[in-house]
Amino acid sequence: QVQLVESGGGVVQAGGSLRLSCAASGTIFSIYALDWYRQAPGKARELVAGISAGNSTVYRDSVKGRFTISRDNAKNTAYLQMNSLKPEDTAVYYCNLYRSPKEYWGQGTQVTVSS
Repeated sequence: QVQLVESGGGVVQAGGSLRLSCAASGTIFSIYALDWYRQAPGKARELVAGISAGNSTVYRDSVKGRFTISRDNAKNTAYLQMNSLKPEDTAVYYCNLYRSPKEYWGQGTQVTVSS
């Protein structure tokens, strides 16, 4: 059974940093791509960043230059380093591990950025 566990969320002031982790178990982590999504109250879930099995990365425009996605296949873990956080980054952050047709989601971790 595949499990994803996110951690690292919390409350931070604007301009601060957090590092989210997504730990996977029950699968061969290295062959999957992984995305970080977020969902703010009353809004649709949106893609924040993604990393392929080959370590290619993509970012939504609003986080480019501030967020960095990475993965450590030896630890079955992916990370999202978030710097220069803004109040509009406040959301529940989810990791999504996928390799068609399989897809797995974590339970989410809350990030709150105060102004």
